[in-house]
Amino acid sequence: MTITQDKNQASTNAPAEAKTTDFGFTQVDKDQKQDMVAEVFHSVAAKYDIMNDLMSFGIHRVWKRFTIDCSGVRAGQKVLDLAGGTGDLAAKFSKIVGPTGQVILADINHSMLNVGKEKLINKGIMGNLHYVQANAEALPFPDNHFDLITIAFGLRNVTDKSKALASMFRVLKPGGRLLVLEFSKPETEALSKIYDAYSFHILPQMGKLVANDADSYRYLAESIRMHPDQETLEGMMQEVGFEQTSYHNLTGGIVALHRGFKF
Repeated sequence: MTITQDKNQASTNAPAEAKTTDFGFTQVDKDQKQDMVAEVFHSVAAKYDIMNDLMSFGIHRVWKRFTIDCSGVRAGQKVLDLAGGTGDLAAKFSKIVGPTGQVILADINHSMLNVGKEKLINKGIMGNLHYVQANAEALPFPDNHFDLITIAFGLRNVTDKSKALASMFRVLKPGGRLLVLEFSKPETEALSKIYDAYSFHILPQMGKLVANDADSYRYLAESIRMHPDQETLEGMMQEVGFEQTSYHNLTGGIVALHRGFKF
């Protein structure tokens, strides 16, 4: 058999790329998920901050504070807050990097971006803070541009997570770091059962009462369960080039902060 035939055979035997992906517990065409997720966040944008406080009992602020403390960001640096939503992290980073630095709040969803922009402008946070509607899988920024990238509670909604991680790796400077704050897998079976009961019974009802939208919050609970666990996500980061990767469980593993560096 010739070398060409070997290559053709290998190509024939290679697994076909999956055409579907998860949307919560439902399998959908890959090209549909982005629009479906967009509808969810168009729906929840106006009540996003209120629901964050209610859903987490305010603990999301502690998780985000820990992320900022782990960022190592300094004055004059460039920060990308990806899937930045209503701007909690971006606002803090804007103060840290100061007038010589730059923070970009990026989100694929224009409703979320508009809510975040209005919120931060009303707080008087301007100057070094900019807003960009961007897809995490194809970031519209130069290579080796940012000192820090954060993505908080957004990676699980991305259609192709590996592609997004590779895009983040590309736009990070050598020596830069990525921080992924995301819901993850509880460390104990007992906590997992309590968390499931809360997520699938209480959370949708809370969404119905406060945001008049039980379905969106049911999807958000399902998307958490479909997200890779701590070890799997760390492996995905390593596969695209991140080094010195690690993760830190918060609130018993309900949330984890993953960290990786580009060298």
